[in-house]
Parts: sequence; structure tokens; C-alpha cells
Amino acid sequence: MTTTATNTDTVSSRLPNPAVLVPELGAIGGALYKATGNGSIPQITISLLQLRAGQIVGNTYLTAMHTSGLRKAGEQEERISAVASWRDARCFTGPERVALALVEAVLTSNPHGERISDELYAEASTHYDDKALTTLILAIGQVCFFIPLALIGKPLAGVSPSEQWKQE
Repeated sequence: MTTTATNTDTVSSRLPNPAVLVPELGAIGGALYKATGNGSIPQITISLLQLRAGQIVGNTYLTAMHTSGLRKAGEQEERISAVASWRDARCFTGPERVALALVEAVLTSNPHGERISDELYAEASTHYDDKALTTLILAIGQVCFFIPLALIGKPLAGVSPSEQWKQE
């Protein structure tokens, strides 16, 4: 029988700083941030969908990072807490609900057909023009780009990058 021990006192991630290992990562991240920050989607909506992505993949680092970002932006605690159960929460706008539905559909398999149904796409199109919908898609791609680093590299929630990256 194999047992796996977990060390809650770990003070470094599994990997050295990815931005040092692959310096191009900064340019990629910057380009994604610039593309999603074009003003066609409110930053709060982007942050809400990125928080939901962190929850879906079960990653504390992403969940804590996006929760912290929403708090710093002045978002209400009720809305932050309700992201995990957004479907029955009344505190989200129609466009926010569509954004949450899209990220959930992208990250959750659907054994009964397409992940993004024609109905969901049509609903999204009622709230967003083509530029905004494309920006929303890029925002989902942005968080999905960083999910493998968060899951495999396992950065620590609430620890500054300079303190946590494994030193080689």
C-alpha cells in the first residue's frame, strides 16, 4: 500500500519561478492581460469567471488569487461567496451569469452533447457584441492558459511569488 503524505508547512511551490525559466511567459501573460483589458467586458466580470474557473479545477491558489483581486476591487462579499453557486444566486447580472455559464461549460464535460450549446451561445450573443464575446472567450482562455502552472507547479495561496518559488 502506498501512502502520500502532505506537508501543510510547505513554503515553496513545486517548481522554480516559471517566469525565470521561460522569460517569454511574461510577454504572453502581458499580451493576454492587454487583450482582455480592452474595455468591452467589465473587469469584475472577467474576475468572476476566473474565480469560477479556479473553483471548478479545484485550485486553491487560483481561487484565493481571484477572490483577493475581487476584494481589492471593492466587490461585495456576498457576490464573491456566491460564485460557487451562481445559478441560484440573485446577485449576478445577465451578462455575468452568461460569463459564468460559459466558463463552466468550457471546463466541465458534457456527456450529452456539445459543451457550448446553440442556446448558450445565443444567450451570450444577446448580452455581448462580437468584440465583447471574443474578449470574454479570451478571458476564459487566459485563465485556462495558467491552470496547468497552478495545478502542476502548485504555487501557494497568499504567499508572495518571491517567497514561494523553489530556489534551485
